[in-house]
Amino acid sequence: MAKVLMYCTAVCPYCVRAEQLLQRKGVREIEKIRVDLQPELRVAMMEKTGRRTVPQIYIGGEHVGGYDELAALDRAGGLAELLAG
Repeated sequence: MAKVLMYCTAVCPYCVRAEQLLQRKGVREIEKIRVDLQPELRVAMMEKTGRRTVPQIYIGGEHVGGYDELAALDRAGGLAELLAG
């Protein structure tokens, strides 16, 4: 299974929903970068993604986007393939 990395905060409902969706798809480990605990990492996230909102999700090194993009990818049938690597 491809590595999943997620920039998130503790109180973000979209982060929780993204994690739940990924778990339903069989993801057992998500590397979380908590930008609320380390604000300098939010700056790094914004430089990498061009976005300031969380979650920002990477699967296998590919930037998927936020929860809405993740859910759309799942509905289109592409999430399982991306997770498979």
